Amino acid sequence: MGVAVEVVAVFSEVLAVRKEVNMRLILWLIIHCSAVMPSQTSSIEQISEWHTEKGWNGCGYHYVIRRSGDIEVGRPENVVGAHCYNYNRNSIGICYEGGLDAKGKPADTRTPEQKKAMLNLLTELKKKYPNAVIVGHNEFSNKACSCFDAATKYMDLQP
Repeated sequence: MGVAVEVVAVFSEVLAVRKEVNMRLILWLIIHCSAVMPSQTSSIEQISEWHTEKGWNGCGYHYVIRRSGDIEVGRPENVVGAHCYNYNRNSIGICYEGGLDAKGKPADTRTPEQKKAMLNLLTELKKKYPNAVIVGHNEFSNKACSCFDAATKYMDLQP
C-alpha cells in the first residue's frame, strides 16, 4: 500500500514539473513547404492569416524559413503545432517559403540561403532533440510537401 502511494506521489510531482516547464517529447522534425510559387511570398504573418482562416490558433509551424534564409519564429517549441495531423503533439514543424515552380507544380524551390538556414536550424534542433527523426510532411500525408526527400537529404543528422 505504501509503495503505490509513493509511486502516485512521484508521478504527480513529475507531471507538475512537466506542466510547469511545458516539456514535450519531440519525436519528429517535420519539414513543410508553404506551397507558393516564386512570385508569391509566405511570411509568418501571411501563414498565420491562412491558418487562422482554417480555424487554427495562428501559424501552425514553429519556424518558417524565408527565401532570403531568414528564419521566422512561429509557435514556441513548447506549444503543440498545427501542421501534421496526428503528429503535432510530438513534433516541431519547419516550413520553407516555396515548394511550387512558376507553373504551380510541386518542386524543390529552396534557395541556397534556405538550404543553409535549414541545415543550421536542424543542427541546432537535433542538439535539443537528438532522437528526433527528420522527415518531410509527405511521409505522413498524401501530399508532395516538402517537395524533396528530407529524410535522405539530412541522413547525417538522423539518430
